[in-house]
Amino acid sequence: MERITQRAMAKINLGLDVVRRLANGYHQVKMVMQSVRIYDELRFEKTKEGICLETDHALLPTGGDNLAVKAARLIAKEHPFCGGVKITLKKRIPMAAGMAGGSADAAAVFHGLNSLFSLGMDREEMMRLGVRIGADVPFCIAGGTMLSEGIGEILTPLPAPPRAFLVIAKPAVDVSTAYVYGNLHVETLQDHPDIEAVIEGIRSGSLEKMCVRMENILEHVTAEKYPIIKEIKTIFNKCGASVSLMSGSGPSVFALFAQREWAEAAYGTLKESGLAPSLFLTEFADTGCESAPRRRQWRNGDERG
Repeated sequence: MERITQRAMAKINLGLDVVRRLANGYHQVKMVMQSVRIYDELRFEKTKEGICLETDHALLPTGGDNLAVKAARLIAKEHPFCGGVKITLKKRIPMAAGMAGGSADAAAVFHGLNSLFSLGMDREEMMRLGVRIGADVPFCIAGGTMLSEGIGEILTPLPAPPRAFLVIAKPAVDVSTAYVYGNLHVETLQDHPDIEAVIEGIRSGSLEKMCVRMENILEHVTAEKYPIIKEIKTIFNKCGASVSLMSGSGPSVFALFAQREWAEAAYGTLKESGLAPSLFLTEFADTGCESAPRRRQWRNGDERG
């Protein structure tokens, strides 16, 4: 096998709490992570030597700062392989959006190089190495639905959530994760999201029970700095969303709908508003990466019009 293609799924948070700030500057979190069918596509080709990354996104770094390159270099160190690799990245997941696009690409590198060079890594080893690249990478390697604790690296699989139709909107602002966490004064917050209640809702199979307790504590920072997040949420709620929530540190906002036609109507309304240049219709995914196309209703989201 001389080449292989991987699809790297984005993620959203069905609930996100920050428990406390740790002495090392990191934050202890408790959140429900969920893969969604918006993906980057990475092609891996064997070469004579070296690690080379090419991308169709002009603003994306292709050197050592890119998480995909970091992952490839780490794998080459831990599992030396003969020759080199060229990685071609087609970027689809919005950048600086709270959807783990960089971590998803790194996860796809683990899957891609493992298959291309027959390295024999199991999922547990890939996840153990992945956390050295970033806290979200282990989840992106596994994907699906998981409770995430610690700094994000302690993962507990959960059942798939009730079926819903998703609209995801990314406004034309970029958010620094460091800024959001740096300005979250968690010790002053009296109320925290009830993540256990979200998990109970998932286990019950009831979309209503799941959605009623979904919250993201980081909205205290991001939505205050960028009021456009609240504007988008207002539109979603008026269109009948079961819930609308910011993903990660933002600024992406997603909404869950019980009916497909409601989601399509919300998509159209938000498109007309002009608030979100990146706008997707999509669904939940049960994996973080996949190596071959699969027939799905709204494949890789649906950026209409």
